[in-house]
Amino acid sequence: MGGHKGFVLWFTGMSGAGKSTLSERLAIGFKARGYQVELLDGDEVRTHLSKGLTFSREDRDTNVRRIGWVARLLARNGVIAITAAISPFAEIRDEVRSDVTGDSTAFIEVYASAPLDALVERDVKGLYKKALAGEIASFTGVSDPYEAPSKPEITVFTSVDSVEVSERQIIDYLVAEGLIDGGSEIA
Repeated sequence: MGGHKGFVLWFTGMSGAGKSTLSERLAIGFKARGYQVELLDGDEVRTHLSKGLTFSREDRDTNVRRIGWVARLLARNGVIAITAAISPFAEIRDEVRSDVTGDSTAFIEVYASAPLDALVERDVKGLYKKALAGEIASFTGVSDPYEAPSKPEITVFTSVDSVEVSERQIIDYLVAEGLIDGGSEIA
């Protein structure tokens, strides 16, 4: 396990806010350092672990709980578990946090913050435009709520800061908390 402790790095934010980009970069950097790390991306989890779930509130909560359960198991066994899922509801994120910290494992919530206009502008699939036009029902941040974290450990402003700046902010936090070593560069 050299150089790190097991912990959950929980990315939350609206679609297109940069959760997957940041989590993938961190996972690659951690693996290059020989860290044990697993990335639980929301889209991949929906395909494999949560296949058949809809986008109803109940199914979204179930999906987030499943991601949290797997992340908790990994982290308490010394793995850095990185999640990248919208996880729109604060109550369920707080429930997952409580479960993880109940195992005496660190839970670090990273809020990828970007305003709606920036997300619409960078949306290569055109999903926001369709949602704003009423063509997609239950779209988080448009016709369905997204509850931003009230006290995340880290907030990255992805419409303003570069990926590198956001990544550095996260790494600096993890080093300061003693969760990873501060040796040679990660990013």
